[in-house]
Amino acid sequence: MIPAVASRGTRATRQLEALKIEFSTHPYEHDPKAGSYGDEAAEALGVPPGRLFKTLIAAVDGALTVAVVPVAGQLDLKALAGAVSGKRAEMARPADAERATGYVTGGISPIAQRRPLPVVIDATALDWPTVYCSAGQRGLQVELRPEDLVRATRARVAAIARRAASEP
Repeated sequence: MIPAVASRGTRATRQLEALKIEFSTHPYEHDPKAGSYGDEAAEALGVPPGRLFKTLIAAVDGALTVAVVPVAGQLDLKALAGAVSGKRAEMARPADAERATGYVTGGISPIAQRRPLPVVIDATALDWPTVYCSAGQRGLQVELRPEDLVRATRARVAAIARRAASEP
């Protein structure tokens, strides 16, 4: 069971509340000089990087698509394209990602985006009892069951991540 923690009221947490999904929020002190938002969050919260997921926006055949992959891994663009029956994927420009989602880079949540986009969550999320992802602002993560993340985002689940070269 996830302990109840008061929501800070982001669009993502309000959406989870509306869906009656059990979650908890985990704030941390964001360092504007941090190189990787995901690594920073995992370290600050003491969460294994494979359990904390980053939200990336890619263009698959020109259409924006959300990829949710572990901080410990990298997005496999070819696998993402295949997961949505596309041919080619490339990372979206940050400005395009921010405009479509309504969130700022480093705080993009896969939940309650301004414009509904297709979401693909890496299959490794299902290996954990709960996972962490951005709650919609830098310095705030939400913890919830992976099945609930899938439900909240209407996501497909597919193997779209590969391990980072530095990971065992």
